[in-house]
Amino acid sequence: MAARLPRPRRFDVYAASAGVLGGLLLWGIGLGVRPADEPVVLFDGRWPLLVPLAVMAGCELLRRTAPRTGLLIGTAALVADTFTRGSLVTVIMYTDLMYAAVLYGPPAAARRIPWITGLLTVAGTVVPFALWRVPEALLIGVAVGVVSFAPASTGLIVRNHREAADAALLRAEQTALLAEMDRVQAVTAERSRMARELHDMVANHLSAIAIHSTAALSLDDAATTRRALGVIRENSVAGLAEMRRLIGILRDSGGDGEPAPAPTLDGLGALTDGARANGLDVALDAACGDDLPAPVELAAYRIVQESLTNALKHASQGTVHVRLTRHDDALRVEVTSPYGDRGTPRAPGSGAGLVGMRERAALLHGTFEAGAVADPEAAGGTIWAVRATLPLTEGDLA
Repeated sequence: MAARLPRPRRFDVYAASAGVLGGLLLWGIGLGVRPADEPVVLFDGRWPLLVPLAVMAGCELLRRTAPRTGLLIGTAALVADTFTRGSLVTVIMYTDLMYAAVLYGPPAAARRIPWITGLLTVAGTVVPFALWRVPEALLIGVAVGVVSFAPASTGLIVRNHREAADAALLRAEQTALLAEMDRVQAVTAERSRMARELHDMVANHLSAIAIHSTAALSLDDAATTRRALGVIRENSVAGLAEMRRLIGILRDSGGDGEPAPAPTLDGLGALTDGARANGLDVALDAACGDDLPAPVELAAYRIVQESLTNALKHASQGTVHVRLTRHDDALRVEVTSPYGDRGTPRAPGSGAGLVGMRERAALLHGTFEAGAVADPEAAGGTIWAVRATLPLTEGDLA
């Protein structure tokens, strides 16, 4: 099966048609490149120069689809045109083939052709002058340079500029893609942060509501039910207030209002008082100083808050100990609670609290561990311990 020739581009068809028409015009008025009496003219007359003209015009159709093939055939046609009276249009079309071969050809050919034509130009200048010793012999090298080296160099310059522009466009697209990836990651991280904040703020109140409502439903005692309903109301009001505060922050797109302050360790007293109001026996021991970084204070506060929430949900009867100590440029947070048979209904948990605490510690390059630990002094011999170590130095927080 014969191979199909590539379909020429529209501009190449126009160039070939213009070459044929221009060559026929010069042929019609009898304008040639060389007189008939020159020794190099082997095929005298007007008709022989039409063959190289037609072949060169056909090569123009291949200037972009098959540039190397067009250049090779065009070179043969130019050599044949040298032995006729010649046509200026044939030479012009050949320079275009040389330019197109460098511009549209493969990279290897684009690098080699200017070197080859440069060497041919030097040889065309030196060799004739060495043989004939006349200044006119230098014009041969000039003609070779104009026909071959000049268009090849021009094509190489244009190709380099195009490749540089394509590389710059590719870098711009990659930069835009990286920026979009950074934006998506930032949005994802912000959503995760908001989810943690919402969980930490509301879970404590909802857990207290669930536990006290279960107690009110399970005990047929008017006084106990009334106290449970009071706790439920307090926690629901506080939870709604904190949800409104977070929603207000999310809705504030103008940036005119001041953002609500982040919780600090100064609020641990109020936090433990609220836990005691919900029925927990909490002992607080916070000796951590006043010059803590804001991210560390927020992480420590949220870890204590979530630990108290988990203790309210799952801990058995006994004292919950909250200890914060500072040593060796790190803040250590430890919350321990009795572990064993609760004896009362438990509130459901999703496990998101432990994940959030671990992520908060990891963001500060700290450590976090939580689990049941043997303790002979505990009532059941086992406690549930939450321990986190948060670095305080700027290098560790980077």
